[in-house]
Amino acid sequence: MTHNGLATPLLAVIALVLSVAALREASAVFAPLALAVFIISLVWPLQAALEARLPKLVALLLTMAATIFVCLAFSWLVAWGFGRVIRALAADTAGLQAAYDSAVLWLEARGVSVSGLFAEHFNVRFFIGTLQQITGRLNTTLGFWVVTFVYVLLGLTEVKDAYARASSLSNEAARQVLTVGAASMAAKFRRYMIVRTQMSVMTGLLVWLFTWFAGLPFAAEWGVIAFALNYIPFLGPLVATVFPTLVAILHFDTWQAVIGVLVCLNLIQFVVGNWLEPRVSGSALSMSPTVVLFSVFFWTWMWGLFGTFIGVPITIALLSFAAEHPATRWIAAMFGAGPPQRRTG
Repeated sequence: MTHNGLATPLLAVIALVLSVAALREASAVFAPLALAVFIISLVWPLQAALEARLPKLVALLLTMAATIFVCLAFSWLVAWGFGRVIRALAADTAGLQAAYDSAVLWLEARGVSVSGLFAEHFNVRFFIGTLQQITGRLNTTLGFWVVTFVYVLLGLTEVKDAYARASSLSNEAARQVLTVGAASMAAKFRRYMIVRTQMSVMTGLLVWLFTWFAGLPFAAEWGVIAFALNYIPFLGPLVATVFPTLVAILHFDTWQAVIGVLVCLNLIQFVVGNWLEPRVSGSALSMSPTVVLFSVFFWTWMWGLFGTFIGVPITIALLSFAAEHPATRWIAAMFGAGPPQRRTG
């Protein structure tokens, strides 16, 4: 291989590393921008429908009001569910500590030692304090959302102009990637959120019915938490399963009942997430589970909590654009973005 042949992939790797470093260091700028693009893609049909009947400014204000209302309602549901559970657990730290001590004794009686550093530093008070810190951090994201909504407000006013500029490009390949890729990305975003919302509602209802039937406290709260966390692939369902199981340890007298709660909650998550959702979403949103998991962890590392939520949509966007260029179409095919969506007119 010639020096030129080696230089091209090496430069590509260097450019990729530098891009990742820039995105991570400038997360305060790029994270709200990425979330804003996602929101604009979701609400643009509403904006376009309102513009056809109302003045542009009135349509913009109504779209922004509806968007903010939905975000606030969702945030209130999450805060209500977690808040009630955490306050109840914090008020019963003695009972939780007793359950923890009982578990430690049970494990040590069977030769599993958890004494030492772990036992000294991990206790229920530490666990509750960590949960309260997480809840507190959720309340400090006002600045992030303000920046995001400013991007959304400005972006909604420029969608048509941006599409017109992209459509007028003389470079046919760039025009194809930008126009068709953007339309495909927006359609997939909307499809993704519709499917994710349907599955989240179903998961929340099933978790609520099961925990109510099993006699587990906070059945409604567990349903709301399962609904909200289901928007985060893999990690969300895991957390939504762990919390009720921990309360089951405190509430039930037998380990068989606790294991039954754990198994049934995981069964609900598996049936909805691994069997029903792929059949509802179809091939247009199909991605390798490895790619989905990598997206969640990678963008969480990059941008924290909001990266966890937006990680999979970012991957959908990248694969949508990759599917529209001959040089990168193999990437979309390899990682399951579905065939490129050709549009006419």
